[in-house]
Amino acid sequence: MRNVARLLFGRGARRRWLHLIIGGALAMPYVFVGQLVVGPATHARYVFYDLALQLLSFAVGLPLAAVTSVLFPLTRPLEAGAVRWLCGVDGDRLADGPARTRDAKGRTAAWFTLHLGFGGIIAGMSLAVPPFSVVLIALPVITVFSDDLLGLPEAMGQGWVLALMPVAGVACLVALAACAVVAGALLAHWAPALLGPTAEERLAAAEARAADLAVRNRLARELHDSVGHALSAVTLQASAARRLLDSDPEFVREALAAIEDTTRRTVGELDAVLGVLREGDAPGTAPAPTLAADLDGLLRRTRAGGLRVTATVDADPQALSPVLSREAYRIVQEGLSNALKHAGGQVTVTLGIGIADGHLEITLENPLAIASPCRPGGGHGLRGIADRARLLGGTAQAGAEDGTWRLRVRLPMKSPI
Repeated sequence: MRNVARLLFGRGARRRWLHLIIGGALAMPYVFVGQLVVGPATHARYVFYDLALQLLSFAVGLPLAAVTSVLFPLTRPLEAGAVRWLCGVDGDRLADGPARTRDAKGRTAAWFTLHLGFGGIIAGMSLAVPPFSVVLIALPVITVFSDDLLGLPEAMGQGWVLALMPVAGVACLVALAACAVVAGALLAHWAPALLGPTAEERLAAAEARAADLAVRNRLARELHDSVGHALSAVTLQASAARRLLDSDPEFVREALAAIEDTTRRTVGELDAVLGVLREGDAPGTAPAPTLAADLDGLLRRTRAGGLRVTATVDADPQALSPVLSREAYRIVQEGLSNALKHAGGQVTVTLGIGIADGHLEITLENPLAIASPCRPGGGHGLRGIADRARLLGGTAQAGAEDGTWRLRVRLPMKSPI
């Protein structure tokens, strides 16, 4: 019994009932317009007092409602918002924007007609049934003090009929609630099909999500490469400075200067990346680092941490395109960061940058005996390098070869992006 009461009068049922009442209220202007058509057509003077003419006016008004929804594209988002909040339909299954295509407008017109049709019927019942039910429930008491049956048939004045009147009154209220539940459930079931996005809108939404995901992945790579490299470099530089604090003050000063330079540059890069994430904020002013602008500085800061780096550059960084120069810088930065993490300052890292067969080739090597590139939970840096190379149409390979950990990246000089 409790489940039945919750089904008929629970919070969800009441909200859907309210949604139907709103549909009935929206239908009233169209019913009035229908009366202006039905009255002269049937030569009726008082349409309002004739139930059959009222229903006919209602039937005439519904097509006008469908036309209205076609003329006003905002009908769909307004109706979708009402369905989302009052009918308990998942918002992801409903369209957010106005109906623009013929298919979307047709489905919106069908939904609007159903909403106003069902709503008009339930709203009319909600106005008529409760007073009638109250009269039936109170009729046995009324007849005790008066013989007036309030205009009801005289047969209802019989004793056994009067005894059943309260039951009939309660049954009418339950029937009204059941009709509202069924109508609300049908509208909730049809809403995703009629108010949901079209195939074109789903495709556009998927493309927008893919573009947003690509931006987020790029920002994640930028943060990982810049901040991760900075933390690794600063950690190694601070450790080396602590060890040589008493024996080599000049090296300590260089290490501290490198820490200051690294953190300042990283804060600028972090501000630039976060500026993209702040809606309405202007992007940060720090430019993205490139081989042409900061390769020497990157090598200097890396060496200040104690890592020995031998670099051979057979390509003119100034001749590279901005995109290629920027991505190549990040690849070199991540390769050196991996060496800092896994090889420490006890080995020599060999960096080579050259051009061959229309490709920019980047290689980084360090002895495998000391390095431990496959640390638990790692691998994000190498994955980021592979992603950058793939986006540029190039390739990236990393692994152990003849006792050496080697990273080899080939990027086409003519980038596809």
